[in-house]
Amino acid sequence: MSFRAFLSKDLREILRTWRIFVLPGILLFSAVTGPPTAAYTAELLATLGGDIFAGVMPDPTWVDSYAQWTKNLSQIVGFALIIMLGSAISGEKRAGTAIMVLTKPVSRAGFVLSKFVSTAILLIGATLVGMLATWGVTLIWFPDAPFGPLLAATAAWLLFALLLVAVVLLGSAAVDSGAGAAGIGLGFFFLLMLSGIWGPMLRWTPAGMVNAPVALGADVAVDILWPALTTAFLIVALVWAAVKVFERREL
Repeated sequence: MSFRAFLSKDLREILRTWRIFVLPGILLFSAVTGPPTAAYTAELLATLGGDIFAGVMPDPTWVDSYAQWTKNLSQIVGFALIIMLGSAISGEKRAGTAIMVLTKPVSRAGFVLSKFVSTAILLIGATLVGMLATWGVTLIWFPDAPFGPLLAATAAWLLFALLLVAVVLLGSAAVDSGAGAAGIGLGFFFLLMLSGIWGPMLRWTPAGMVNAPVALGADVAVDILWPALTTAFLIVALVWAAVKVFERREL
């Protein structure tokens, strides 16, 4: 069974299961609700707080709308992605699907790589649709909203999200528990957030990608060359490690 056959199988499973609804649904919900939330938050606070917030809250701009999008990506979508992927490999082992497929003379590497690629296709496709929806809805309230900052912020987050995918896949290949693999992904995410407190980690490692989407969405100049390069390298290394770990595990 070739990599293409594995990939075709995984893509069909995505289309036939809850995965096709959960991640795209969360992304579209974030895209549609973010701009109006940004537009009316200040007005709502002024109404509820009376003189407390009067004149304190600045008028909302497209920056606030894009900030809602990047915040939802980093928090809600990121966590959902980690939890969804926890049983990507271990779940198939428990269900017996992996055993039925891999007892034949086929490549375990193709099995793992197809999980990564199929998830990346779903993630990138759904995120790009959500990004376009965000821009379209933002233009309703903020007609001067530029597209460039939104594109840059979304691209930066996608690179970071693919790193999370690689981490969770490695966890799913290493442990038999979907919750355990998801825990590895969440632990990695929080570790990067904490390590970003130290300047060198922020400048040279994937820790610099955690908050980069917020800055890019606000059209603030930020140097993410090295964080992006180290993130890309780590993605490749982690997927390779997931393949090697899975090749050595008993089904």
